[in-house]
Amino acid sequence: MVELLAVILTLLSGLIAFVYLLKYVNKNQQDFPHKLPPGSMGWPFSGETLGFLKSHKSNSLGSFLKEHCSRYGKVFKSHLFGSPTIVSCDFEFNMYILQNEGELFPVDYPKVMHNILGKFSVLLSKGDLHRKLRSTIISFVSATKYETKFLHSMEILVLSTINSWDPNSKQVAFYKEAKRFTINVMMKHLLYINTDEPLGSKILENFEKYIKGFISLPINIPGTAYFKALQARKRLAAIIKNIILGRQKSSNARPVQGGDLLNMILSKQNLSVEEMVSIVLDLLFGGYETTAKLLSLIVYFLGGASNALQRLKEEHQEIRKRKKEGEPLNWDDYKQMEFTQKVIYEAMRCGNVVKFLHRKAVQDVKFKDYVIPAGWKVLPVLSAGHLDPTLFENPLEFDPFRWNDNSIRKKVAPFGGGPRLCPGADLAKVETAFFLHHFVLNYRWKIKADDPPLALPYVEFTGGLLLDLEPIS
Repeated sequence: MVELLAVILTLLSGLIAFVYLLKYVNKNQQDFPHKLPPGSMGWPFSGETLGFLKSHKSNSLGSFLKEHCSRYGKVFKSHLFGSPTIVSCDFEFNMYILQNEGELFPVDYPKVMHNILGKFSVLLSKGDLHRKLRSTIISFVSATKYETKFLHSMEILVLSTINSWDPNSKQVAFYKEAKRFTINVMMKHLLYINTDEPLGSKILENFEKYIKGFISLPINIPGTAYFKALQARKRLAAIIKNIILGRQKSSNARPVQGGDLLNMILSKQNLSVEEMVSIVLDLLFGGYETTAKLLSLIVYFLGGASNALQRLKEEHQEIRKRKKEGEPLNWDDYKQMEFTQKVIYEAMRCGNVVKFLHRKAVQDVKFKDYVIPAGWKVLPVLSAGHLDPTLFENPLEFDPFRWNDNSIRKKVAPFGGGPRLCPGADLAKVETAFFLHHFVLNYRWKIKADDPPLALPYVEFTGGLLLDLEPIS
């Protein structure tokens, strides 16, 4: 009887909330001189969130967006993540949102993200705090990407990864290997720690649990992925904080110079220890997970694009011919990898590592015949612009040659845009280019099983992207 009463009360509460929501929406439509975009608010509480987050191939819109755009147009209203929401699949409007992020559309990520990332994450921070944190990351990336020592160290890690593959098995779970490579690069350069060290292994173990929390239900009870992610985040923060305090203590008598990220940020007087910890975690997350996804997307798409793969090999063969035997790559070599850049951008366009962003309208904003009300959540869907047939010919086709037309750069936002343009994009591209150089010159490959990249909503290869490898003699 008690359980039945609880169910009835829950249903009544949901119905009341839904009726209130409908009244709120109708009131908005009456108060504005222009109507709200058309759309559906879905079910009480959940709205249309489950449909919006339904998995699909990342190089497609997915059934939810396809159906809603067909029915309502590229800009429509919905109820997502517990809030009345405007969803934009319109490239023009998306760029307007990104360019006016601070003024009209500040970030507004769900509470679950705040709990996992922490209040000092550059992804969630706003205003002066965001500018300070982002400036530090940009300083690190700018100093790093040209640095011969870093480039050489990274190339050694590329070769170490490739040479570690068992020549007898002829099979590699590439997504796992890409993550192993990128975490090695980031830990080595951020903290000067190797993953095979006890402390490195501990960081990696906790970081895997931390990442899984991003695609988990926010149920904070022992045993759940979300609970494990929160606990892993606390342990990671404690480990990194101890490293920072140890560096500060050892450098009291002398200025800290050169080396890794911590040496650089320790020289800055405007950062608290908690801000330093958050910067390290943000860079580990971006440099590890995102770069590994990009590498895997490229290998996946190249598997079905023989002309692009052949041109890529030719470019790297030309670079290798200019080098002496065993001579490492340098920044000038990277700048010669022009077709490689096109492959990177096309993989980002097709694969959509970041499908959508969380924003919020702080004042009424008119767009064409509609008004986006103040207080509503706004979701610019970046993947919709990337796959728009009015912007691209055969948009679902992986075709790096389309980037021969310079105007295409004005039609995509693979690394975001505006004041939140990805600060680590250049570093990710250098890592990817160096890895591809050695991979395409040393191996042929076939994808062992149908394992397309899935939007969950973050891109994943659920089968690990198994490859059959054949060394090139």
